[in-house]
Amino acid sequence: MIKFIIRRFLSLIPTMFVIVTLSFFMMRAAPGGPFSQEKKLPEAVLQNVLKKFHMDEPLWKQYLRYCNDVLHWDLGPSYKYKESTVNELVAQSFPNSIVLGTVALIMAICAGIVVGIISALKQNKWHDYSAMSVAVIGISVPMFVIGPVLQLVFAMKLKWLPLSGWYGRGWPMTLIMPAITLSFVYFAYIARLSRASLLEVLRSDYVRTARSKGLSERVVIVKHVLKGAMLPVVSFIGPAFAGIITGSIVVESVFNVPGVGRLFVNSALNRDYTLIMGEVIIYSLILVTMNFLVDIAYGLLDPSISYK
Repeated sequence: MIKFIIRRFLSLIPTMFVIVTLSFFMMRAAPGGPFSQEKKLPEAVLQNVLKKFHMDEPLWKQYLRYCNDVLHWDLGPSYKYKESTVNELVAQSFPNSIVLGTVALIMAICAGIVVGIISALKQNKWHDYSAMSVAVIGISVPMFVIGPVLQLVFAMKLKWLPLSGWYGRGWPMTLIMPAITLSFVYFAYIARLSRASLLEVLRSDYVRTARSKGLSERVVIVKHVLKGAMLPVVSFIGPAFAGIITGSIVVESVFNVPGVGRLFVNSALNRDYTLIMGEVIIYSLILVTMNFLVDIAYGLLDPSISYK
């Protein structure tokens, strides 16, 4: 397994290289640019700005320069936020998204697995129907509806929680509603995945053998069923972690969270090349790292999987 981990880790390097290369040239191929404005800049001013950011150089030279900067973890200056570099902007917003996304994903995993287990063990009973109804609501109702409803009930009516905000007065109470809103759809998917996987494993031969040996139902579920049943959930968690961090623009807007999702959208609207690239690199690093950890977790959950 050690050899597999080393090979899998080394494979992350060409993956990131391809992502950076494709992203760089695709953005440059799109019409417009960071200095395209409704009021056109004088040609002399535009040329000076392009020269300042080395955008007057051939495209291949810009690419090599950018790759060299990325290798030194220098994501470059922001074209729109002129007083800040991309590293500074990401450092300001990314920790907030990490905190929100991590808490939301932990809530989704814990609640989703518990609900999935109860639903599978009580199949076709009211527990199952109730749990799956909540899961369907989580998948169907968008976050821009769930968030304001929570604000209306728990902040404006009951006054249990602050309406919005982030670090400062009232924290960590300000984290509860955005985390619940962000976790709801992931909870729904994990609950459905857990239920389906558990039902499949419960009908397998080795589970029937374990029961025939006289093992208690608790031992059968914990030691024999859960390990095999959690494989689809683990597969889902990898990309979900990356998506829950960078895809929280709605939640960040509703609850006024200064996270990376809102920054990503603004950079796309402004055609801020370096900021977009920085966000893409961060997102891709999270995604490939989580997939790498998922591959390792597979071997820990299912010893029958062979790494060759």
